[in-house]
Amino acid sequence: MTRWGILATGGIATKFVEDLRLVPDAEVVAVGSRTPAGARAFADRHGIPRAYGSWAEFAADDDIDVVYVATPHAAHHAAAMTCLQAGRAVLCEKPLTLERATSAELIDTARARDVFLMEAMWMRCNPTVRKAVGLIRDGAIGEVTTVHADFSLAGPFPPEHRLRARTLGGGALLDLGIYPVSLAHLLLGAPHHVRSWAKLSPEGVDENTGIVLGYDSGAVAALTCGIIGGTPTVAAITGTKGRIELPPDFHCPNRFTLRRDGAEPEVVTTEQQGWGYQYEAAEVQRCLAAGLRESPLVPHAVTLEVMGLLDTVREQIGVTYA
Repeated sequence: MTRWGILATGGIATKFVEDLRLVPDAEVVAVGSRTPAGARAFADRHGIPRAYGSWAEFAADDDIDVVYVATPHAAHHAAAMTCLQAGRAVLCEKPLTLERATSAELIDTARARDVFLMEAMWMRCNPTVRKAVGLIRDGAIGEVTTVHADFSLAGPFPPEHRLRARTLGGGALLDLGIYPVSLAHLLLGAPHHVRSWAKLSPEGVDENTGIVLGYDSGAVAALTCGIIGGTPTVAAITGTKGRIELPPDFHCPNRFTLRRDGAEPEVVTTEQQGWGYQYEAAEVQRCLAAGLRESPLVPHAVTLEVMGLLDTVREQIGVTYA
């Protein structure tokens, strides 16, 4: 049995706990929050035996095998560091931190403490995405030439919303744009050329962002994200012999369409339950059982490359976080 602790009590923590019920040998034994009342209310709602009103008390619980950090992403570094330094394995929501440098600090700490750490980029653990990537690597559409992906929300979001708060790492890029960027990286690796543009909000975060990634192979990724107009939230991967189309929401799909040149389209489906977070949880448990300190599906090197790429985009569009 893998004993989970949940750090934070927001909406994504609730979805994760619900999906853990679908994972064999998973048990939630504790929840931590900044306030005793918040922790207790979450524990009562989900039948969790122990509730802690401070991160330090929570991290000191030796009955916890692994912690899911579900705080807003501006607090990921502090929350994950508290748990790693206490010797707890950590699955931390994406993005791992606000920039590459602090993500590297967490990874260095995990290695020094000899504990597991994984960024919760659940898209890379999704069985449908993995099946599509497998087909691509087997040559189903030839050599990948272009990746198109978008992820934008309609809004409008009030000025006090976290997506518009610079102090919380707000804007479209880290919350939404990380998915198109991660998909391009999953298929093409680190780009050789990066060009970005964004419209910024009065608060100084990106409201509407376009990114073009170029590769020396000749491949191109055209990616968009935003918080001022809803997009289809789809993706298409084109190769020299065909195309794979991922439907809304492309980052957690249960089907895709394979279009091979000269053949009828094939719809490939995967039976799924829940929200989709169970797959990253199952991957964590598999790694812990095998004695691994990082996941081959979401390795540390990939997390750092993607964070470095997001740093480059932010520099180009003029977004900084207080």
